[in-house]
Amino acid sequence: MLTEIRIDGLGVISTATAQFHEGLTVLTGETGAGKTMVVTSLHLLSGARADAGRVRLGASRAVVEGRFTVDEVNEAARAEVGEVLEAAAAERDDDGSVIAIRTVGSDGRSRAHLGGRGVPASVLSDFTAPLLTVHGQNDQLRLQRPDQQLNALDQFAADTVGPLLRKYQQHRRAWLDARTELLERTARSRELALEADRLKHSLAEIDGIAPEPGEDERLVAEIRRLSDLDSLREAASTAHDALAGPADTPEANSGALDALGTARSRLESAEDPELAALAPRLGEAIAVVVDLTTDLSGYLSDLPSDPGALDSMLTRQAELKTLTRKYAPDIDGVIAWADESRTRLESLDVSEETLASLAKEVEVAADKVRSAASKLSAARTKAAGKLAAAVSAELGGLAMGKARLEVQVSQMPAAPQDSAPLTIGDTELHAGSSGVDEVEFRLSAHSGAQSLPLAKSASGGELSRVMLALEVVLAGGEHGATMVFDEVDAGVGGRAAVEIGRRLARLARTHQVIVVTHLPQVAAFADTHLVVNKSDDGDGAVNSGVRALTNDERVIELARMLAGLDDTETGRAHAEELLQIARSERAAAH
Repeated sequence: MLTEIRIDGLGVISTATAQFHEGLTVLTGETGAGKTMVVTSLHLLSGARADAGRVRLGASRAVVEGRFTVDEVNEAARAEVGEVLEAAAAERDDDGSVIAIRTVGSDGRSRAHLGGRGVPASVLSDFTAPLLTVHGQNDQLRLQRPDQQLNALDQFAADTVGPLLRKYQQHRRAWLDARTELLERTARSRELALEADRLKHSLAEIDGIAPEPGEDERLVAEIRRLSDLDSLREAASTAHDALAGPADTPEANSGALDALGTARSRLESAEDPELAALAPRLGEAIAVVVDLTTDLSGYLSDLPSDPGALDSMLTRQAELKTLTRKYAPDIDGVIAWADESRTRLESLDVSEETLASLAKEVEVAADKVRSAASKLSAARTKAAGKLAAAVSAELGGLAMGKARLEVQVSQMPAAPQDSAPLTIGDTELHAGSSGVDEVEFRLSAHSGAQSLPLAKSASGGELSRVMLALEVVLAGGEHGATMVFDEVDAGVGGRAAVEIGRRLARLARTHQVIVVTHLPQVAAFADTHLVVNKSDDGDGAVNSGVRALTNDERVIELARMLAGLDDTETGRAHAEELLQIARSERAAAH
């Protein structure tokens, strides 16, 4: 619910503040006083496009600030609002209300804030969508559009149509995905076949060489080692012979071990204790030399004895390089490319069997869409009669007793180059995102008149009443949302104006209703009456403000609206009579 609004520098309004309450609130005022600016401010809070021309002359910017509470709306709307606030990191005030601000500069730049956070204007639209609906004269014109009429029918029958529509949309997505894949494979079969051949050839080459992860790096290390094989063997062999003696030398004492053994024996046989004490140290040296000799023997035995091993490794390295030149910088990259190519190859199957299988999948999916579309059409057709009867009954109470609304549901034929043609029966239809149906509201203005589309049959006043009747019907059991009507009573007078006031009062039992009106018959039904006053600042500039009226002031304002009779006893008596009638009817209704 909208509880408060503040306007600065918008149109003729320099500064104005208005508080709103539950029930029916009307805004009245003389022509040019700025009533429309109040509606414009609500449009801005709803994320509408900013117009620098609306900024007050001489002001640098226009600012609209609105305070909303969400406890009164239904659970689904509260959840939707909560998601928007959480996504925007917006904060509530201490009383739980949320403040939305829209600023429009004289240069056309616009800024939006929600709960103290700067947000795009689209976020304001998401926030106010479940809370605030503004109906202006442009909204009445939108009622003439087929898509809006379809939405109205679906909203009326949401319990039955909603699940069927969601199921249709689910099946349609699956059908379109499969259909797109089939069309793409069929149209690109030659191109895809060539790609598949290239991938098969490349994978055969890679599989033939069969590289192993990290093999190229291991080969580099091995080849470097084998390239120095002779010098490595000579160094190890010379060191081994120096320690153990050459294997082909028969005489003793030819190696370091023999020399160390002789030295230890001499020391151990010496009679001098000091000299004999050195013998254990020679024993330790002998042990170290023995271990070293063993390690050198092992190293020599591990060296490749095959003279062709290096050539084999160089050949293998050349094979791997043919792969890294074509597919990736290293062998690990080549293996990864091969894995990705195998996956891609599986998706490039353009064989006749695959195409036939995919065509069958498309047809099965299309059958599900046909079934869902038919059920959806049947539900809409059934609901159309109920909606037409309900709106016609409301029109009867709006001084259009002989008027009848017809809601026709028909199927949309597919266009010559239709992106989603669906054959149902013998007819090719357009399977749109909302089904195969199109809805048309037709109005018969009086008994015996031919029913015609709203755009051709309804005058401005009749269209206003049709829209109001539709809103009353669609309101149903929903509660809490704010509905704003800008001169919904345009072109209406007399008894019809009283009935519009009565219907608005009824709508205000479940919704907060704000109405900009010029009719006293409508204003008399208000729970709260706000007036937009204009005054001359003395420098030729007009300034307007908004204030709530007391009971006595309401009498004067209604008398003014009665053709300017505010300064006559007759006008005031008539105004008091209007108020009394409205109070009586509201009391009886409750």
